Amino acid sequence: MGRMPDPEEPSWSSRPPNPLEGAWTPPTVRGTPDDRRVPGLPRPAAVPEPPDGAHPYEEHQRDRGRLRRYLIGEPAPKPGRLGLIVSAAGIVAIGFLLSRVLGVARSVAIASAFGTDPELSAYWVAFRLPDLVFQLLAGATLSAAFIPTYSRVRISRGSRAAWHLASSVLNLVSLATFIAAGLAYIAAPRIVPWLAPGLGHATGREVELTELAVHLTRLMLLSPLFFGISGMLTGILNARQHFLAPALAPLIYNLSIILAAMFLAEPFGMDGLAWGVVIGSAGHLLVQLPALRAVGFRWRPTLDVFAEGVRDVMALMGPRVIGLAASQVNFLAVIFFASYVSDEAISAMNYAFLMMMLPVGVIGMAISTAVFPTLAQHAAARETQLLRDALTHALRTILLLAIPASAALILLAGPSVRVLLERGAFDARSSDLVVSALIVYGVGIFAHSGVEILSRGFYALSDTRTPVAAAVVAMVLNVALAAALVTPFGLRGLAAAATITAILEFGLLILALRGRIGGLNRPALVSTLQSTSLGTVVMSLVIVASRFALAYFGLTADSTLRALGVLVVAGGLGTLAFGAVSYRFNRPDFEALISRR
Repeated sequence: MGRMPDPEEPSWSSRPPNPLEGAWTPPTVRGTPDDRRVPGLPRPAAVPEPPDGAHPYEEHQRDRGRLRRYLIGEPAPKPGRLGLIVSAAGIVAIGFLLSRVLGVARSVAIASAFGTDPELSAYWVAFRLPDLVFQLLAGATLSAAFIPTYSRVRISRGSRAAWHLASSVLNLVSLATFIAAGLAYIAAPRIVPWLAPGLGHATGREVELTELAVHLTRLMLLSPLFFGISGMLTGILNARQHFLAPALAPLIYNLSIILAAMFLAEPFGMDGLAWGVVIGSAGHLLVQLPALRAVGFRWRPTLDVFAEGVRDVMALMGPRVIGLAASQVNFLAVIFFASYVSDEAISAMNYAFLMMMLPVGVIGMAISTAVFPTLAQHAAARETQLLRDALTHALRTILLLAIPASAALILLAGPSVRVLLERGAFDARSSDLVVSALIVYGVGIFAHSGVEILSRGFYALSDTRTPVAAAVVAMVLNVALAAALVTPFGLRGLAAAATITAILEFGLLILALRGRIGGLNRPALVSTLQSTSLGTVVMSLVIVASRFALAYFGLTADSTLRALGVLVVAGGLGTLAFGAVSYRFNRPDFEALISRR
């Protein structure tokens, strides 16, 4: 949708570093060269240069060139209070921002080439099965099971055992992904028609569009083979405090699809777009390899299911697979019901969802990704209070950004869609379809973002069952609401179902945290909510007043250029108003947000 301080330390007697307490210098310890110090943290001045055979990352520290350092990510300078989290979150947020910007550019390129053409709906249907294969296998391992287990093994057994765990899990996940992709390839003609039974019904092209969807599905099933490996590499690098290369990987992926839409769509049609997905997934993998070598990882051809931590990873995967399956069912439900609305509805819902996920990715996913290893570190060290503090701080930051982003997107949905998408084959009718869903989707931005960090709080505690239970409850409600609302409200009904269930899931996770860590810091959260809500109300009034004033002087969002003017003026004034109110009534949160201590 998607990276923080290091939870992986060798076994020594001193307490692990606490990023919530000021600066910390890694101690010198006896042991193998792999265990001489914590990778990713600056070496104290008193420590001499390492001997030959030192950890490859230490060799990299001395002189690998500016470009290589940028690619793998420099270790953060001596951190202050919350410095590690803020630094990591900054890197990941920039990566997510660039990825989301390119994601929007990808949508623009696809919209310009295909608009909401029914053949594009076949492409979106075809995209679901390869994504399902990846999410249920590599996605489950990466997000829920691998990083906490790797952190524990690193702390208790040292880096050699941790690297052995990484190789074993990587190989097992790759093998499972290959088998699943092969089975999906064989079964595609039977599975795809069930995903969107109404595809082509409105235009009488059922057979043609279904056959196209099956063909594209089989072609794009190459992508999870690359993503399965790449997703694990991202997890390894994140656990080792390296965030830049994983942040660059989605940029390569999106850029590949953009180029395919621009240069391959006309001569090859949907096949060109599908090949862009496959090539981009390969680039997603290749860009991370230099960083992986720099942190000292050496791949081993092992499938050691009895290695330290491997069975723990597999055990943790089980509940998370169910949770991810519930998430995928939500996507499939949208495609299923939208296929009965119109042949353009699937594409319109996809555009609206991608635009809603832009702020969710930049805010919720970036911060959650950056904080997760820190949460895992505190959980492994049984530092409950520090875990609560880190989780509360992250959620406060998310709410401070997500609530005004939600209001701004709702009030400026029309100009945003017109500026970003309305060109080429994407006409005014397509804009109206997307805006109708986007306005309703926008209400749930804070909930989607909050679920990201709350779920990771449970994953850090090796509790995958609680977020899974919440996700399953939300999934059941989402399907029921979608079925009930699609006929009277169309696309708005489907978006409303997703928004309501996201808010429900967010609330369930908040309540469940009380039983695990005693809940979050309620006074701090209430303070942030009050000041943020006030700032959002003022911002909304300024945006509405600005739009009325602009309309009075003849500047309405009835063309791309005019819509851009509305966005710049109304959005800019609204942002300034929110910043002023936040600085006045919530100065600590606001200053922590704009500064990097």
